[in-house]
Amino acid sequence: MSKILVSPVAFNENIKLNNAIERFLRSPARAQVDYLIVDDASTDGTSEMIQSYQSRGVKTIKHKQRSGVGAAIRTAVEYGREHQYEILVIMAGNDKDNPDEIPFLIDPINKAGYDLVQGSRYKGHCGIGGDMPLYRKFATRLHPWLLSMITGKKMTDSTNGFRAIRLSMLDDKWINFNQDWLNQYELEPYLLYKAITLGYKVMEVPVTKIYPSKKLGYTKMRPIVGWWSILRPLFLLSLGLRK
Repeated sequence: MSKILVSPVAFNENIKLNNAIERFLRSPARAQVDYLIVDDASTDGTSEMIQSYQSRGVKTIKHKQRSGVGAAIRTAVEYGREHQYEILVIMAGNDKDNPDEIPFLIDPINKAGYDLVQGSRYKGHCGIGGDMPLYRKFATRLHPWLLSMITGKKMTDSTNGFRAIRLSMLDDKWINFNQDWLNQYELEPYLLYKAITLGYKVMEVPVTKIYPSKKLGYTKMRPIVGWWSILRPLFLLSLGLRK
């Protein structure tokens, strides 16, 4: 069994992250993994709430200033490499992902030699729960269609943040995940694009995506700016304007 780190990233997600932590601590997957929350400089009590779980094995790193989702994932990667973890599982900090499904992501790496396993809400039986905003229904279909066209590999859900990565893949000199332009939402599609185009073993597995009630807020992503942040790596990399 590989040494596995599960890392939600969060900014001002006090209530939803609290729910996510509680679900993880009740999950059978807890026995197989360690849990590190990257707190991207929250100011709403999220940090104090996370600290209250340290006695139950929940680790945390807090950024001194808000740096972005990509920068938070980079922090998790750096922690994982420093502490000799072999697999990193990224989860949403807003309670959209089911911790019971963590084995869906790590088993293909442990048992079949995959390097990146992408969760898909559009594949298989799991699907979507809650009230998914209309613009996100469109955007989460457009992105994988474009990625599939550009890379030649069929993907159904390239924007789902629930995924697992073999950390040794990031030793590849052609994967430069420390670039500043990847600090926001760009890093995740960047890594997926690179894994596919460099010939690493990539697969999708069915996972559930549950959207919270509208009063708790769907996401911190702004529709235009945020979605361009996710789309632009596909264009910049395919045109050779970034590496």
